Formats: sequence, C-alpha cells, structure tokens
Amino acid sequence: MLRVTLTKGLVGKKDTHKKVIQALGLRKYGSSVVHHDTPTIRGMVNKVHYLVTVTEEAGAQATAKAKSGKGKSAKAAAAKPAAAAKAPKAAAKAEAKAK
Repeated sequence: MLRVTLTKGLVGKKDTHKKVIQALGLRKYGSSVVHHDTPTIRGMVNKVHYLVTVTEEAGAQATAKAKSGKGKSAKAAAAKPAAAAKAPKAAAKAEAKAK
C-alpha cells in the first residue's frame, strides 16, 4: 500500500499534472490517499513526483481487513437475536391457529 500526500500547490502547473493529481484522489494541499502498489499508480506518482511524497504502508491492508471483519461479525450477531425473537412468535401464532 502506498500513501500519497500532496506537498506542493497546483497553481501554475501543467493541466496534465493537475489531472493526474485529481485522478489520484488528491484535492487540497496536504491531503493524502492510500492506493495499492500497482504499476499504474507508480507511473502516475512518477509523473508528478515533484508535487507529492510517497510512503509505503504495510499495516494499512491489515487494518482495512480488520475493520471489515468487525463490521460483519457485529451485523451477524445483531441478526441472530432478531431471528431468535421471531421464532417464538411464529410458534405462538401456529399454536393459536391450531386451537
């Protein structure tokens, strides 16, 4: 994972360089984004190397996986009690209809 940070302003820069910065997802001076380390991203960064700083992050991918794992388990845990609560009601309705 690469963290790309915009460290210089875009005033007076070439239009193609401004478009590359926009395509990277950078908006203002000081903004930063995290991208996968691919040849495409490396090429974009090399084109505007004088405007950005790049740092490699090894932990960003593990953090993203951990966050997505927590969200899924919380949703699954929340869904189970709701399903368990519906089961007794359905059984009670079936008994009432049988009477």
